Amino acid sequence: MKRAYAAVAATVGIFLLVQLGSLALVQPFMDAGYQTVEDPSDPTNSLLYVGAILVATLFMLAAIKLDVDRLIQGLIVFASVSLSFYVFSVVVPSVLTVAGLNVLAVLAALALGAGLLVYPEWYVIDAAGIVMGAGAAGLFGISFGLLPAILLLVVLAVYDAISVYGTEHMLTLASGVMELRLPVVLVIPLTLSYSFLEEEGPETITEGEDTDEESASKPEETEAGEAAEEEPDGEEPPEDPFARDAFFIGLGDAVIPTILVASAAFFRPGGAALLDVPGIAITLPALGAMVGTLVGLLALMWMVMKGRAHAGLPLLNGGAIAGYLVGALLAGVALVDALGVASYV
Repeated sequence: MKRAYAAVAATVGIFLLVQLGSLALVQPFMDAGYQTVEDPSDPTNSLLYVGAILVATLFMLAAIKLDVDRLIQGLIVFASVSLSFYVFSVVVPSVLTVAGLNVLAVLAALALGAGLLVYPEWYVIDAAGIVMGAGAAGLFGISFGLLPAILLLVVLAVYDAISVYGTEHMLTLASGVMELRLPVVLVIPLTLSYSFLEEEGPETITEGEDTDEESASKPEETEAGEAAEEEPDGEEPPEDPFARDAFFIGLGDAVIPTILVASAAFFRPGGAALLDVPGIAITLPALGAMVGTLVGLLALMWMVMKGRAHAGLPLLNGGAIAGYLVGALLAGVALVDALGVASYV
């Protein structure tokens, strides 16, 4: 139980860091001109993003099958450096600039990329994941209006459930990227001696288990344990997930629902007032989305304690949307404004 409590507390803490980080970045990102679309209220933005995810998934599956998975490593590290530069460019003071670039921000981003390539220990992976997660959620939060953000969360929750419980095509993808030790997962160690560098990676992910590189939560097996005693009916009881040395949860599980958190804070449905939190742009609807996400996370962790993997986004995104709507109603925001459909009705 101590391991279970530690895993839950650490996971909630990481999610909070991603959420608060994104809220601290939305206004600096906007001031820096980092909004990526011309019309944030256009719902087709969500469909384009989902299409990009499908294309990226197919590309990575093909790269793994063709045994060129190092190409995936290069692309993800490049994405990590790029995202972290966006973050550092608005966080690190611009003491020295060359060709309009903040030199210290560039060096910090390159150092993060070098750490991922040279020494991808669990704390390096988690630190990079928090920076990337906050940056990605902040960028998408200012680029996706309320309706596109909600549509994005709904579609990705459905896709996540299908990919984990239906096609299970993420098994191959998860196995491939785990060996590369990249910040596509957050690593929660359950023992003081745990080292991600010593993990065997995909060999510990077996065919019968559901897992998803981006959105399925699953503990990682670290050593051969004693065979479980069979139950009287011949079925083996579920394995205790916290009898292992580490717990993994997809980085996307933290990022995707946080997009709605950042969007609710930035676009402020119904003109919802900012709460008095220094350095962080937060409204009551955004706070509701945060709380709803964490409630979904706790429900997900409870299910994982039963001993098998589950798709994370249905619970997390569902919690974020429900919490957001409750927060909007408490702030006196009309439902059509909260859903971003006022211009369509």
